[in-house]
Amino acid sequence: MAENLAGLDTFPKLLLHHARTRPERPAIREKDLGIWQTWSWHRFADEVRSLACGLEAHDFKRGDHLAIVGDNRPRVYAAMCAAQCLGGIAVPLYQDAVATEMAFPIQNAAITHAVVEDQEQVDKLLEILPQCPTLAHIYFDEPRGMRHYAQPQLMSCDKLVELGGESFRRDPAFLEGEIAKGVGSDTAAMFFTSGTTGVAKGVVLTHYSLIDRARAAAEMEGLTDADVVLAYLPPAWIGQNIFSYAQPFVTGYCICCPESAETVMSDMRDIGPTYYFAPPRVFEALLTQVSIRMEDASALKRSLYRYFMEVARKVGGEILDGGSVGAMDRLLYRLGDAIVYGPLRNVLGMSRVRVAYTAGEAIGPDLFRFYRSLGINLKQLYGSTETCVFVCVQPNGQVKADTVGPAVKGVELSFTPERELLIRSPGLFKEYYRNPEATAASKDAQGWFHTGDAGYMDADGHLKIIDRVKDVGKLADGSLFAPKYLENKLKFFPFIKEAVAFGHGRNRVCAFINMDMEAVGNWAEKRGMPYSGYVDLASRDEVYQLMRECIEKVNADLAAEPEIASSQIHRFLILHKQLEADDGELTRTAKVRRLHVGEKYAALVDALYDGKQVVHVEAQVRYEDGRTGSISADLKIRDAKTFPPVAARKAA
Repeated sequence: MAENLAGLDTFPKLLLHHARTRPERPAIREKDLGIWQTWSWHRFADEVRSLACGLEAHDFKRGDHLAIVGDNRPRVYAAMCAAQCLGGIAVPLYQDAVATEMAFPIQNAAITHAVVEDQEQVDKLLEILPQCPTLAHIYFDEPRGMRHYAQPQLMSCDKLVELGGESFRRDPAFLEGEIAKGVGSDTAAMFFTSGTTGVAKGVVLTHYSLIDRARAAAEMEGLTDADVVLAYLPPAWIGQNIFSYAQPFVTGYCICCPESAETVMSDMRDIGPTYYFAPPRVFEALLTQVSIRMEDASALKRSLYRYFMEVARKVGGEILDGGSVGAMDRLLYRLGDAIVYGPLRNVLGMSRVRVAYTAGEAIGPDLFRFYRSLGINLKQLYGSTETCVFVCVQPNGQVKADTVGPAVKGVELSFTPERELLIRSPGLFKEYYRNPEATAASKDAQGWFHTGDAGYMDADGHLKIIDRVKDVGKLADGSLFAPKYLENKLKFFPFIKEAVAFGHGRNRVCAFINMDMEAVGNWAEKRGMPYSGYVDLASRDEVYQLMRECIEKVNADLAAEPEIASSQIHRFLILHKQLEADDGELTRTAKVRRLHVGEKYAALVDALYDGKQVVHVEAQVRYEDGRTGSISADLKIRDAKTFPPVAARKAA
């Protein structure tokens, strides 16, 4: 980057730098009532100053933790920086978490102040106040519905800003002095892990670690203040936070906050992001929408789509990487770009995307190739909360479907004899908050972070992740069993939303399937198939046949891979309900908690291996409005065709 950021070692210092050097450039946009509202860097800095001085007036001091709960909004990010101006620590929490899930981080960090978005989040915090006696101040951004709340802990953010603005005007030198005291080694934020393997842990990250990794990746990709990013994932997730907070503070680019989760696609088309980030589940959902649209299209459009997507699969990736492609194939691809790929990129809101990343978990290779074949420069990166995201990134022209690229500048990689990946990086976390045992277990005396991921380096120096070390297992015959790899291949199909594979220590692999209600519902309606809801549709023989076809295509692919050919799926069932975070089956970042699911549905797992054709299940479910109910159903179990390795190519 051409810009000199020497000495700007904290986020508040970076903020003041942008307010001085690009005061009228857009820092953040928010869509409200259908209209985009723009905050310049100057306005954003003024808001941060007022919030910081307001917090100081309410006894927020150096070392204190500020909880932040809400969707992506300007004040969410302003509140983070306001806490850091005073030497405090931002603690973003998942806005979709239930009240009881918020109690642990608030207790663990002894949080005294919280900034929340609206009445819904206020209600959650008021519910857990008896368990969280340190929480003395709750500030709400959206006043709607708050008129009759009289609890002494409550104050509107507008009032806090007014209070702080008056304080800042009386003594601006105070805040400037507090910002000057900050150094890169100070703690900037704490992110709670998703709890995939148990109790969530508070990951303590410094200004230096976050800024260093954000800068390394920005330099690699040539990011500038002209780039535009959509901030639509939870701010409490390190992936979103690095793209919507750390990197814009380093580069000066603008982030855009959609109006709601339902308007993300149309809002993307409005703003045309140049830099995009999404976990695989988002790319899966987008592909499902594309598949549904094509199902509804005319016969001619479906025929053109299939033909040109075949051209794209053949040469799209090579063209994107600057490879050698014949003149006729290039001509066909250009024609396809005019008829299919360009309009499709526009529908997806990706017409201007220069760099797109996916991370969070492994992405299916077929899904990955689909987006690259459209001309979208989608690349895989590898990292975690503990490493400030950027550990490995695929460089342009060196993109592979089955790796996550080489190490980013400054990162060292190593492996244990059990294939566990070890990392040393400037972005490494400081500690797990108030958990020295977990810190010592994850970070050794030599500074290596033990990731828990199994992998190896390929011949080109790219990291290849197989699965979690604890999840990589063996079938009874000793052959490799990597469940996540199988699940990702299944989830490429638009009809399959989630899959959970079982097989460690057993003689064959079996699976639970969660169908995608939108895709399968659309498929059923086009065939005149009536159904009353998820449970009814999931029990239909026609749907089981649809899932069997998907599984058998995966089995044919697996048979062509010698190391994993024994992991073909022999039997499966369609679960009676969607896996849900509220039921403990998914993390808040939508990762399957495989161990919990296996224990919760142990009777169903046993039925898969006992040769049964039907198994009865009764379960409690939580509805969207908070009510609970029970489901009673007879689940069918079906066999899937498997293929000997030598027959794989013919079967496919």
